[in-house]
Amino acid sequence: MTTATKDPMQIQNDGPADDASNGEEAGPPSSIIVEDYVTVRALAERMDRSPIDLIKVLMQFGIMAPIDQTLDHDTAAIVGEELGIEVLWPVVEDELPEQAPDEDRRPKQRVLIQEIVAEEAEKNLVPRPPVVAVLGHVDHGKTTLLDRIRRANVVDTEAGGITQHTGAYQVEVDGRKITFLDTPGHEAFTAMRARGAQVTDMVILVVAADDGIMPQTREAISHAKAAGVTIVAAINKVDRPNANINRVMEDLSTEDLTPEEWGGETITVPISALNGDGVDDLLENILVVAELDQHTANPNGQCVGTVIEAELDKQRGITATLLVQNGSLKRGDSVVVGENWGRVKAMFDYEGNPLKAAGPSTPTIILGLNGVPEAGEVFTVTKNDRAARALATERQNQAARASQITTNLPMTLEDMFARVEGGEAETLNIVLRADAQGTLAPIVHSLEQLDNDEVKVKIMQSAVGDITESDVMLAETSQAIIIGFGVNIDKSALVRAEQSGVEIRHYQIIYNLIEDVEQALTGMLDPIFEEVVSGHAEVRQMFRVRRGGLIAGCMVLDGVVKRNSQARLLRNESTIITTSVENLKRFTEDVTEVRAGYECGINLAGVNTDLQEGDIIEVYERQQVR
Repeated sequence: MTTATKDPMQIQNDGPADDASNGEEAGPPSSIIVEDYVTVRALAERMDRSPIDLIKVLMQFGIMAPIDQTLDHDTAAIVGEELGIEVLWPVVEDELPEQAPDEDRRPKQRVLIQEIVAEEAEKNLVPRPPVVAVLGHVDHGKTTLLDRIRRANVVDTEAGGITQHTGAYQVEVDGRKITFLDTPGHEAFTAMRARGAQVTDMVILVVAADDGIMPQTREAISHAKAAGVTIVAAINKVDRPNANINRVMEDLSTEDLTPEEWGGETITVPISALNGDGVDDLLENILVVAELDQHTANPNGQCVGTVIEAELDKQRGITATLLVQNGSLKRGDSVVVGENWGRVKAMFDYEGNPLKAAGPSTPTIILGLNGVPEAGEVFTVTKNDRAARALATERQNQAARASQITTNLPMTLEDMFARVEGGEAETLNIVLRADAQGTLAPIVHSLEQLDNDEVKVKIMQSAVGDITESDVMLAETSQAIIIGFGVNIDKSALVRAEQSGVEIRHYQIIYNLIEDVEQALTGMLDPIFEEVVSGHAEVRQMFRVRRGGLIAGCMVLDGVVKRNSQARLLRNESTIITTSVENLKRFTEDVTEVRAGYECGINLAGVNTDLQEGDIIEVYERQQVR
């Protein structure tokens, strides 16, 4: 196979080639070309975006990817979709039909599992059941439709009638099987793709006839299109008095999903999931589409598949729902799932019946893994336990090395200007939390106006509510500071911030907040110090020495007393004088510190007469607040 002469690294723009010469600054490209794999840094350069933008998108799908992490093409496509940039494959000459030069020149997107299936000999491939995901707006009837199809009452067992988990189910229609993925929304559907799992063959888009296309419906459409799968529209709730099927079809047409009845290619099926009208027609159309798409796999080939969900069950231990996509998974097989491994001790179908083996497109629940894997991770079968353990250990070591390499330096307002001067930073990233929407908007607007020639202010995330651990995680990855206005901070977030060095600043006055950030951008912000009390000592007796002045014989009550520390002389809880520990003795020896429970002699700087038995010497240090 030979590649086209066009440079696969080049960025493709829709505009003419000489646009950059008209004096206007060129914006981000509308499309780029990416090969099978690309690092986050390289992808950011091609997209003309900051790597932080990409890392933030990946975090939304549960992927903590450092700047040097390698992404596959499918994950890069998801990032591009979120940022409004189309990610294309390199042109392959011998896959272009000469008679259709204007057709889409991208080869079909492939991930690991698709590559394995593509390497199978054609004579060994057999048809497999299609895998169907059901997406749509909340409360448009997705779970009710699946309930009708599989004859299992799921809605009544779920909180508020909203799907709370991700599962896989298989039904039989006219002697042929269909595998359904029951997802809580397009986020889970896309998160699995972002982890390298191309699971679904088809998407059933559920649209309520009395409600039409809603924002979540549009998002589901965009994610389904990005996955490159066939979309079948199920127009639900047609039995309601205010149902308007024509309006739904018009809405679909505006989303480039023109119904077949109107000369398009999108299959639309009017249904009522509640009473079952049209559901059989929907299933028949699914089988027709599957026959046209010709989904195949080798049941005797290398066994690979994807994790649909996993959990730690109190009675059975770690359970994982796997979808076999090639080969056959058998009881007793050794498997590797990400950084976890194990032997399949038991297998069950989605109804809980024991299984001995599961072929392509079959969902199965297994026991035997040593850890809980992430949904969307790919599993593979190895020849024995030793090979599985070795592969999992190697992946753990790789992850540990990557974590050490990509450890971020703490970011504070104080050191921001120094990093800018050294050319290490050009953007001040901020995670912002406020107590109300009415204060959040003006703060964001004011911060965005603080940009100068050297430093830009970028709001990584702004929201109403207390500061959480997820905010700290975002700040860690993006080297941001966290600013809270009139809000509290979760205990877990505080612990993580202290461990990672993320700075959290609290404000009650907008003017002070804006002034501090503005001064940081111009290098004028003074460090903030706070007093940290290290110990208390009680004066028991006074001694006057020839050269040392007045020595207080003391008992250290708590903490530790250090020489040269700052000190306050307290009497009846009132401060008599603020001074420092000039000398510290244990018997006749000079020492640097004395801990609680021990006697010592303390000489306070500048104190020669004003000491009484029972006075308390409070010792403290001034520490810079990070």
